[in-house]
Amino acid sequence: MGLKLNIATTSLLLLLASAAEVSGDIIFDVTKYGARTDGNSDISQALLKAWGDACSSPVASTVMIPDGTYALGQIIIAGPCKAPINFVVQGTVMAPVDTSRFRAEAGWITFQQIDQFTLSGDGVFDGQGKIVWGTKCLSSAYCNQLPINLRFNFITNSMVKDITSRDSKQFHINLLGCKNLTFYNIVISAPQESLNTDGIHIGRSSGINITDSTIETGDDCVSIGDGSEQINIQRVTCGPGHGISVGSLGKYPNEEPVVGISVKNCTLTNTQNGVRVKTWPASHQGTASEMHFEDIVMNNVGNPIIIDQEYCPHNQCNLKSPSRIKISNVSFRNIRGTTSTQVAVKLIAAREYHAKTSNLVTSTWNTMETKALPCHSVKTLSQIY
Repeated sequence: MGLKLNIATTSLLLLLASAAEVSGDIIFDVTKYGARTDGNSDISQALLKAWGDACSSPVASTVMIPDGTYALGQIIIAGPCKAPINFVVQGTVMAPVDTSRFRAEAGWITFQQIDQFTLSGDGVFDGQGKIVWGTKCLSSAYCNQLPINLRFNFITNSMVKDITSRDSKQFHINLLGCKNLTFYNIVISAPQESLNTDGIHIGRSSGINITDSTIETGDDCVSIGDGSEQINIQRVTCGPGHGISVGSLGKYPNEEPVVGISVKNCTLTNTQNGVRVKTWPASHQGTASEMHFEDIVMNNVGNPIIIDQEYCPHNQCNLKSPSRIKISNVSFRNIRGTTSTQVAVKLIAAREYHAKTSNLVTSTWNTMETKALPCHSVKTLSQIY
């Protein structure tokens, strides 16, 4: 019995030799596990070892990437962990430039199956995407196979704050199956010409909050996919980019309902679209309801308000068959500013549902079209399908 205790004590001492304690948390510093700050040596193994020790700790712990520049290959950081865990990034983490080093349709860094997780630290995740952006995205599935900077899969009761995602090769941040996850003071940065670089994409997740963040990218600042419920977006600055979008919906079978979307107190500048709901024609069945957009400033924005049920980005759709996504209980209130297009409000309803509301849609369109530049007059608009 005494021998077993001695072995356990020795193992614990070895574990703590690579850790320090600050503010009650045990700190697992990746440089103590061999990570080097030369920007060339892959720190994946050091990070996985530090994470493994922190995740198995019975008390709250922190994995730290201190100041410096680090190279990091494709990695999955997984739970469940025994106690709340923090991941603090103070330095700049660089993705591989060579896309052949990534598995197709996988992320660069994936966090999954973790509860009570916090990612923070003023650090930068640099996807080094400039070398792979190009016209291939316009005609093939090339872009869909590029790595997403940060994937969050089945993360619960957690927070991501103060980090920067720069120049992702594809989406910057992707959520799947998350619950009660907050993004606060996030910076997302990519040039306008970077294709398919959505800022934050939400899929099949609930209780998601995005607040006080700045998103500059080449696609949607925030895109909300099927199965999204109770999504709250507040005080987000968007632009350049394609605006804040629900959808696209209806492209795939068995998509789950979208319900409870709130976008408030946001500012969009020089974006291709403003606030948008988009569904595919000839779509599979689905629903999107209780979507509310309020107190939003538009600065030189194309299509400030748009519901498009004939969304077809590459003009290869069957427009003769209507979208089968039923949209209901949508409101736009106090949308103000200026638009770069002649039409401030554009409502393209699926014919299956259009007959019920054709008079309201037509009268709203005509009123807004005459006041398109600027769109100060969009004080209260409520449209229900």
